[in-house]
Amino acid sequence: MSRTVAIVGRPNVGKSALFNRLAGRKISIVHDQPGVTRDRITAKCKLGNDPFEIIDTGGIGAKVDASFTDQVHAEVDIALGSSDVLLFVVDGQDGLTPVDLELARMLRKIDKPLILVVNKIDVDQHMPNAAEFSRLGFENFLAISAEHNRGILPLVAWTERLLPPPVYAEPLSGSAEHPIKIAIVGRPNVGKSSLTNAILQDDRTLVSPISGTTRDAIDIPYERHGNHYVLIDTAGIRPRGKVDNAVEVFSVMRAEGSIRRADICMLVIDATMGVTAQDKKIAGKIQESKRPCIVAINKWDLIKERTEDKESLKAVLDEMRAELFFLDYAPTMLVSAKTGAELTRLFKTIERVQKEAHDRIGTGVLNRLFQAAVSAHPPAMHGGKRFKILFVTQPEHERTEPIPLPKFVLFVNDDKLLDDNYRRFIESQIREKAPYTGLPITFTFRARTPRDSSNDTRGSKFGRHPETGGKDGPRGPRPKNSWKKGKPKERLGG
Repeated sequence: MSRTVAIVGRPNVGKSALFNRLAGRKISIVHDQPGVTRDRITAKCKLGNDPFEIIDTGGIGAKVDASFTDQVHAEVDIALGSSDVLLFVVDGQDGLTPVDLELARMLRKIDKPLILVVNKIDVDQHMPNAAEFSRLGFENFLAISAEHNRGILPLVAWTERLLPPPVYAEPLSGSAEHPIKIAIVGRPNVGKSSLTNAILQDDRTLVSPISGTTRDAIDIPYERHGNHYVLIDTAGIRPRGKVDNAVEVFSVMRAEGSIRRADICMLVIDATMGVTAQDKKIAGKIQESKRPCIVAINKWDLIKERTEDKESLKAVLDEMRAELFFLDYAPTMLVSAKTGAELTRLFKTIERVQKEAHDRIGTGVLNRLFQAAVSAHPPAMHGGKRFKILFVTQPEHERTEPIPLPKFVLFVNDDKLLDDNYRRFIESQIREKAPYTGLPITFTFRARTPRDSSNDTRGSKFGRHPETGGKDGPRGPRPKNSWKKGKPKERLGG
């Protein structure tokens, strides 16, 4: 049975601040500008005895952004319909407004438990401000401050009393405990939210031709053929010089943070525009973060005539790959959020990436591979010295990582002698043995440290020091003739 709580209210009353406080981390963007939240955002609240789901919704009842009013209201209606308890948030500093009265009238028609939450009661002196809201006539009434963490635990306890009792399911399988987090990233208006909705087969996130529609990084649990995922729909990443306001700055920061916390990134590119300079910058962020990646060329339906046969299709993909040459480990494919084309293949590729991430090359095989490669193509000399690989091994993966990165430890004479060209050669040799599709390969170099002769104690037990030729020691050198002068000893037996 679901245990879901929807947070509703007019814009800028502190719904997102309350959502973040209940979730225990900053998920929704909080800003003084009204109408910042547009999508419905979900998270788990674990502050009570049993966790329950919370939903942050866009502000309703005020025309703060006419372009998205209908879509925001539709998202709120979905949240209201799927929730068990409603938290109706009002602003204790603004007082009771006509919009609050209209929302109260609308929410009374919904036959669900409701708590009136008077927010922004930061200190005891503000408590008289909350009394005004008793006019709304709701039985459950609580004054809090989401910003200053006042009254949050009583609110959680009250909410738990109104929620249905929890149903304890069987322990989750390993894949459900550690779902694969997929960050869907790209420039504004390349179809990230459309692709998310096409995967979910639901209008889960707002879609609009207006750039910057998505603002928060939205985590959406998703199950496909028994595999568990979390789709992270992110805001479009624009060049820093073209960011309009502080809200968009936060949106871009959240999107960049989603790259770092994802198990795999899906870089979405507009097929009609090709790979732009900003696409390359986003790809560079993925490469710098060392994240697994798949490149999805969206809007295939708009260039269908250019990819009718295999040769033309290959030419288009080769052109895209050439532009993203530094992300050459990422598989590239054409998809269409509008028609749903190739979405099944997209997830089969993700499954392949996950499978190959757990491949491991044996130490003996690995060292024979490198020995043959270095013999055939020795590294160049640098300052009279040559880079040497003494031993190679691949450590075991962390079992909790859904998609672990392939890591190799190389014991070498001097890692400073390795140049980028030979590093790429080493990587190519590994990929010939194990492709590691969509995965960046990471190397750890352990250089051989020169022996310090001053600490060399070989032979010191017997008073001999190699660095002095054995001449100086506590016992001294043995005399050349140690026989006593005089009559020689008789041999045994006469």
